[in-house]
Amino acid sequence: MKDVLTIAELKARAKRRVPKMFFDYADSGAWTEGTYRANEDDFHKVKLRQRVLVDMTNRSLESEMIGEKVSMPVALAPTGLTGMQHADGEMLAAQAAEAFGVPFTLSTMSICSIEDVRSVTTKPFWFQLYVMRDKDFVHNLIDRAKAAGCSALVLTLDLQILGQRHKDLRNGLSAPPKFTPKHVWQMATRPFWCLDMLKTKRHTFRNIVGHAKGVSDLSSLFVWTNEQFDPKLSWADVAWIKERWGGKLILKGILDEEDARMAVGTGADAIIVSNHGGRQLDGAPSSISMLPRIVDAVGDKIEVHLDGGIRSGQDVLKALCYGAKGTYIGRSFLYGLGAGGKAGVTRALEIIRRELDVTMALCGERDVHNLSRRNLHREL
Repeated sequence: MKDVLTIAELKARAKRRVPKMFFDYADSGAWTEGTYRANEDDFHKVKLRQRVLVDMTNRSLESEMIGEKVSMPVALAPTGLTGMQHADGEMLAAQAAEAFGVPFTLSTMSICSIEDVRSVTTKPFWFQLYVMRDKDFVHNLIDRAKAAGCSALVLTLDLQILGQRHKDLRNGLSAPPKFTPKHVWQMATRPFWCLDMLKTKRHTFRNIVGHAKGVSDLSSLFVWTNEQFDPKLSWADVAWIKERWGGKLILKGILDEEDARMAVGTGADAIIVSNHGGRQLDGAPSSISMLPRIVDAVGDKIEVHLDGGIRSGQDVLKALCYGAKGTYIGRSFLYGLGAGGKAGVTRALEIIRRELDVTMALCGERDVHNLSRRNLHREL
């Protein structure tokens, strides 16, 4: 896939290869999708300060996220239904991330299970937790992540109630897909995707089916899922989750300075500035526009990461300039996965790394740790 030079090109390839209902799932936001678009658009408003006649040799992108060494400050974000972009998608993405030296985060709503991913990796990955009403199931999920050797728990805070995504409703999204004429046509026109799917037994939410009480098949799964997101989730719940987990904890979904200060008090290791990719509250500000305010609010009391809208290495650099210690790519790696499986994810990471490295050099820096707001010509 060396002929692919940008994330946008990976997106175009994925759109041709992945059935519409699953491509749209990855490439959609809530309601008008205004926040989804703003996440990406607002990065373009930040302009970089070009420097010349600076020694650009011996550059380094190596860093740390929550104390773990990374080849660059980029992690693969937790994304649901990843295994529907490509057969065994979570497993392939985890392998690509491990080989590249960046963290992979497995979603609760993954197609491949915790155990599936553990079986094909040699180093610890991260696990993202949704808190459900069924606390026995949640306890079991945490224990399974511990047993698999996951090195961080990413607790998502902004999905107590599911945001409405019009594309998913119109497409009749399900996993596995329904065999209506519309869905059959979508799959029939994506023969390579179908062939890959025929080779795997992983077609539904394997972290849930067989683990949650009363969930044994597709119909019972959807009844359970629709009832299980917990609208009562509160700051008080972070304490028992942290105690049950006992390891490094990252809080995902912070988009407000007051919430960021409250997160500091939980003893978490990091927060992720995120609006769930624009998939929850349409009309909320972009992640990058809130990042500097949240960094200023918490100072060095907690590590701050950013998720949302990153489509290039330049976007990563801009987030680092604003004080983020790490960034996450979701759609960017999903486009790569849909376009070319494991090789596509690797290509997405290569594109991000190359763009980050070249941009950093042209801004007159040789080490990602030296990036700051002084490298910005115009801020948001």
